[in-house]
Amino acid sequence: MSRTSTAEPLVIDVAIVGAGFAGIGMATQLARRGRDSFVVLERAGGVGGTWRDNTYPGIACDIPAHLYSFSFRPPWDWATLYPQGAEIRRYLEQTVVDEGLTPHIRLGCELRDARWSDAESRWEIETSAGAVCARVLVMAVGRLSEPHIPDIDGLESFTGTVVHTAQWRDDLLAGGERIGVVGTGASAVQVIPHLAADAEELVVFSRTPPYVVPRDDRRFTVEERAELAVPERAQAVRQDMLADADRAFRQRLGLRPDIDAIRERASSHLRRQVAAPGLRAALTPDYEIGCKRILLSDDFYPALQRPNVVFEPSALDSVVECKARAVSGQTYDLDVLVMATGFEATRLPAAVRVRGRHGEVLDDHWSAGMVSFASTAVHGFPNMFVLDGPNAALGHNSAIYMIETQLDYVVGALDHMARNAIVAIEVTAAAEEAYTREIDERSASTVWLTGCNSWYVDPRSGRLTLLWPGTAVSFRERNGTFDPTPYEIESRPVDEGGRYP
Repeated sequence: MSRTSTAEPLVIDVAIVGAGFAGIGMATQLARRGRDSFVVLERAGGVGGTWRDNTYPGIACDIPAHLYSFSFRPPWDWATLYPQGAEIRRYLEQTVVDEGLTPHIRLGCELRDARWSDAESRWEIETSAGAVCARVLVMAVGRLSEPHIPDIDGLESFTGTVVHTAQWRDDLLAGGERIGVVGTGASAVQVIPHLAADAEELVVFSRTPPYVVPRDDRRFTVEERAELAVPERAQAVRQDMLADADRAFRQRLGLRPDIDAIRERASSHLRRQVAAPGLRAALTPDYEIGCKRILLSDDFYPALQRPNVVFEPSALDSVVECKARAVSGQTYDLDVLVMATGFEATRLPAAVRVRGRHGEVLDDHWSAGMVSFASTAVHGFPNMFVLDGPNAALGHNSAIYMIETQLDYVVGALDHMARNAIVAIEVTAAAEEAYTREIDERSASTVWLTGCNSWYVDPRSGRLTLLWPGTAVSFRERNGTFDPTPYEIESRPVDEGGRYP
């Protein structure tokens, strides 16, 4: 699964960057259609993406297992309603084996530069393991691949250990440490209960408290697991879960009684689990529910009330050696700082390494926030498709459903190119601009643009650039089928052997 650097480039039809859900899904669809001229470039030493990198205590998914998996894969014998991170990683590793993808995956192969060649109508790619020439480039690097470390004064002077949740080490803690956790988002509410159990003291720095609802996780019974091993039953369960999750989008529109019901569910959960008025007030959000991701946990609030846990209702402001100072002025002596601070989601770091027509850098094209057509194609970047990128995520439903929709779109584009001897397709500027206006108009009334500031919104433009402002089903209706109409197309005759002259 690895390839050493050679003088001769690897010439391939499709180059896929990233071996997470999106990259493995794309490779699976190509392999199942008999396309063997593709390669998956993965910088790490294993597949799995987010679920390979995140191994902190308590890592799990907050979408039910049967919805957070490929619909086109045989049913998996999931142990619990919400799968653990290691279980998802094993699912992806098994997918690679079962689908025969191992020969196509290049591990330890980091993208360094990708440039579109007008002369050759192909992408010329430099990696840490050699050169690749590909007719089509599929960016499947995801939104949760580059950890975000906030700019904290004096952090470099900290005499203890600083670790981001996405860079966890099993040997990090021996027990009895004084630990500070920065953030109270999705990763934080999972890791905090586990850290609290063994820490001498745990300080939780919270800039903005989250809305939390009951997780209500449970193990499947033997009988349920046997029933869900039947493909038809598993698919029916998946469809029911999809429809149920999509109904929650009404909350994001601020529609009543939907938004009032979910707000009351979160408030009731807080009242039931936190009796102390002061702590309860500090944990009560002052923004509209749904603007930031609604979290699922049954043990986060109880963990905060342990005698060895301090809830600091302000952000970490500065560090001087072992002393961490909060915005409130409180200081704490700490041995370990755990940064549960999310990812560089609105500005994909890999975009600085991709150059389209006339040498335009993708990051420059996205200087005012990510834009696209169909959340998949970008003007000025022919034969390139972006998975899980601009406005292709959801705040209320499964990312895997969205990825599968994009896979259908890309496969449709590749089939169209093959049938019509097309060497290059590029979405027009007008189509990209119109789609961007559509996104902005659909976003305007949602809680994401009216309820608070969140990582879903690009700080440079104030635009909603990460989420699709609609239901999962509406995304598929809008973007699930490739249509060549908004594309500029370059065709070239082929010889009798199907080769381009």
